[in-house]
Amino acid sequence: MSCFRVLLTLLFPPLAVLDKGCGSILIVAILTACGWVPGTIAALVILNNTKD
Repeated sequence: MSCFRVLLTLLFPPLAVLDKGCGSILIVAILTACGWVPGTIAALVILNNTKD
């Protein structure tokens, strides 16, 4: 994970997982709407997943 990607995750989580697919974006967007912390955690977990 690059520093830019981590910074983007902290600022706007759905934008950080843009290249991971529609499902990931939707999940992170819903969690971000529920609260910033769940969306950020979900985005970091998705980005940290080594299986692509």
